[in-house]
Formats: sequence, C-alpha cells, structure tokens
Amino acid sequence: MPVDPVFEIEAQAVARILDELDYFQILKVEPGAKLPDIKAAYFRESRLYHPDQFFGLPAGDFKSAVERIYRRINEAWVCLRDDRRRARYLEDIRGPDRARHLRYTEEDDAAVRQPQEASTGRSTPARKVFQRGLVEMDEGRFAQAVQSFRMALGLEPDNARFRQKLAEAIKAAGPSK
Repeated sequence: MPVDPVFEIEAQAVARILDELDYFQILKVEPGAKLPDIKAAYFRESRLYHPDQFFGLPAGDFKSAVERIYRRINEAWVCLRDDRRRARYLEDIRGPDRARHLRYTEEDDAAVRQPQEASTGRSTPARKVFQRGLVEMDEGRFAQAVQSFRMALGLEPDNARFRQKLAEAIKAAGPSK
C-alpha cells in the first residue's frame, strides 16, 4: 500500500522535531485540555501513526519515524490520562527547565506517588485497612479505628501518617485503649 506523500512529509517533519515537542503538542491539544479531549486526540493520533498500517513497507527512515512518533503518542497518553501526572507535567513544562521535562520519567512519577503513598499507604491492603480506619473515625467508632490503624501499621510499620492516625484514634477512644 503506497503512503500518502503529504502524510509522509508530515511524519518526517514531526520526527525531526519530536524531541522538542511536549505531550500536548504531540497529541495536538491545548495544554488545558480535559481528559475526554485528550482521549479523543490519543485515539485519533494513534490510529494515524499506528505501525501496523505500515508493516508492508521496507525498513527505512519513514517507517522508523512513524514508530518513534507512535511510541511518543503512547507515552503522552500514559502521562496525560492521569490527573496528577498531567498536573505535574504541565507545571514542569511551564517552568524554566522546560526542555528537561518534555518526557515524563520514572523520577517524575515517583514525585507524584510519594505524597500519595505517605498519606494513604504504599500497598493496596494497607490502604484499604487505613481507609476503613478513617471511616470508623468519622463514624465515632474509635476502638475499631484503633484496630484498623494498628493493622495498617502492621503492614507498613514505617508509615508516619498511619502512626499519627493511630495516636488520634487512641486519644479519641479514651483510656483503656
């Protein structure tokens, strides 16, 4: 199947400047775009550049350009579909060190995850037990909350937030706990 010459020129041009584009530019959406718009743009662009459309072409510059663009489109989707990642990414690319933050990295992801993990837990079981303890606190069932927070601490003994909530529950439960 022959490739549309206009598309080929566009793909080659995008590939040349790919390292200078942020994820919003790659998906052709405004930086303030909402998730439905980002999702629609992702599907539009990923269909356009999907490597399976070009599987019959011989290996070469065009084919590798399309593959690079497609990988970056997927990278953009992974970053921008998550509200926290998108907010962090937007903050980073609007900052003074834009060029260094055009690609979302493991370190960026860790910076988003760490505050969340510190407040709600690293593991799913610990998070669930901790959340149950918070609900019990809200409902005034302080003795049960103490038990839940102790269980959460048993799963994550180094979690300061769990320890803080346990102390609050013990104080609210009164003496004998």
